[in-house]
Amino acid sequence: MSLVHRVLWAIEIDGSDPPGLEPIADRVGVSRFHMSRAFEIATGQSVMRYARARRLSEAARQLAAGAPSVLSVAFDAGYGSHEAFSRAFRRQFGLTPEAVREQRHVDNLDLMEPINMDEDLIIDLAPPRFEDGGEILIAGLSERYRFETNQGIPQQWRKFGPYIGNLPGQIGAKTYGVSWNGDGAGNFEYVTGVQVRDFEDLPDEFARVRVAPQRYAVFTHTGNISTMRRTAYTIWNKALSEAGLTALDAPNFELYDDRFDPHTGDGEVEVWVPVER
Repeated sequence: MSLVHRVLWAIEIDGSDPPGLEPIADRVGVSRFHMSRAFEIATGQSVMRYARARRLSEAARQLAAGAPSVLSVAFDAGYGSHEAFSRAFRRQFGLTPEAVREQRHVDNLDLMEPINMDEDLIIDLAPPRFEDGGEILIAGLSERYRFETNQGIPQQWRKFGPYIGNLPGQIGAKTYGVSWNGDGAGNFEYVTGVQVRDFEDLPDEFARVRVAPQRYAVFTHTGNISTMRRTAYTIWNKALSEAGLTALDAPNFELYDDRFDPHTGDGEVEVWVPVER
């Protein structure tokens, strides 16, 4: 069973315990960061957003079925007070719990149903090699995304294209797609950049990322870039765990070199994941 399936199961059986990343991560046996990253790549949303939406959806069904007490439904959903439950419920559905109980149906609510992940996302992936990387300075263009709204990344690469080979202090011709500065709610920074000697004389609008020395597990994506999601899914939901590796909450990146053709999207791309030594 993949990691995301274990997370989905843990959320479904978590009962009335207060929802939180730590209990779920403990149940599935990985770090909060590893779990969050795997889940976000697989589903396009954060663990906590999904967990809250599932609990509130089941609460809505209970209310529509005529639950005698809103407070008891709130407790069942892991909320400690009527007020906290009502605020969360209204943010989720635009209606109060009392209104749903009165209308006796959920036809006008956008409920979160259990996700049924497709195991076909798992692919055969070669074992990683390991690299001890020194400090890397990356300069480039940065945008903040949610995992469910990251469709702008290809356009970001097109926008960055004219700068490649023309930046002050650029080292080599390799390009980097750096994911970092995640907040646990499904938001992260993505930088399209190159390695530079220093951050002097860069355009003001450029992001600057100082990647600290790390131990990396390096995986290789082969084929068209359009299938990168399958590689990322396999790395975070199977390959790291099977190799007994613990991913660190640090910048991870795609590395593009002369094995990759940016015009066709075909070739090989390396995925560098920082792991515990």
